[in-house]
Amino acid sequence: MNIIKKILIIIPALYLVIMPAFIAHTTESMPCGGIVINIDDSSKYHFISKREIAGLITKNIIQIIGKPLKEIPLMEIEGRIIQLREIKDAQVYTTIDGILHVSVDQRAPIMRVIAEGGDFFVDEDGVVIRNRGLYNPRLHLVGGNIRITTPMLNGISVLDTSIKNSILKDIYPLINYINDDDFWSAQIDQIYVDNDDELDLIPRMGNNLIHLGTTENFEGKLRNLKAFYKKVLPEIGWNKYDFINLEFKDQIVCRKR
Repeated sequence: MNIIKKILIIIPALYLVIMPAFIAHTTESMPCGGIVINIDDSSKYHFISKREIAGLITKNIIQIIGKPLKEIPLMEIEGRIIQLREIKDAQVYTTIDGILHVSVDQRAPIMRVIAEGGDFFVDEDGVVIRNRGLYNPRLHLVGGNIRITTPMLNGISVLDTSIKNSILKDIYPLINYINDDDFWSAQIDQIYVDNDDELDLIPRMGNNLIHLGTTENFEGKLRNLKAFYKKVLPEIGWNKYDFINLEFKDQIVCRKR
């Protein structure tokens, strides 16, 4: 009886040890039967296409389909894909049904920047992406006196402590504030950086220029401007002033058209 119990215990234990190894060996020898590419947020942003990812998968590899799974260089493929600045993360793996899976996470831009040297996007992590002209999402535009440095182009976030004297580091929280506020997201169209590194806001509505000054206390400045918009301009007209200055503490100074 004891022998039977031992056998009943040993058999499941052997199964648990042997089967995973057997399945792994069988899977590795299995030929690749297909490639599945999934691009996260592809319905919202279109910085990268499945065709481009497919090209990176098969680069330097004559044929993927039919090739034994164990001979497919997963890490090499993943490395090629992640080199694209538009890609935040990538995972390449195979499954027991013989399918090669490529899962790609695109970067989420928060602003478009027209700067010295070109046209760029800045994502939610502060990473600069060069605009390749494949797709232009509707974002707030930042222009004027802006430099995109070599470290930024190499993937160093504008928020990194190694990035010095970049106005984008100051604009980053302002843009997030505008994007998160329905009123300001609808109202502000562009941000312009002048030669003194001070900011002008260009609204969608009304033919006037809003001088924010520095980003110091920008929340308070915009709070005062919102009150001005809601209580004053409806009474006197949106085109009464051509210049609205917010740079002074708790003051709004306007110039008549």
